[in-house]
Amino acid sequence: MDTTRWAQLSPRARTMLVGVGLADAALRLVALKDLKGRDAADVRGPKRAWGLGLALVSSSGVLPTAYLLWGRRR
Repeated sequence: MDTTRWAQLSPRARTMLVGVGLADAALRLVALKDLKGRDAADVRGPKRAWGLGLALVSSSGVLPTAYLLWGRRR
């Protein structure tokens, strides 16, 4: 498998990767804070599963966005 080293990436590609990583981290923190403050009855699906997924899965913002849009009961 051919891999690209960090130094081989263009400055624009590096900036994009760092930006996506920071956005994912920020979204996960917001989602975890929201999840912590909610009762289990106010969460769609198992609260523990959402917490583990948000804490352990790096999904480029997909998982925290899914939780914030569909995982919470209004």
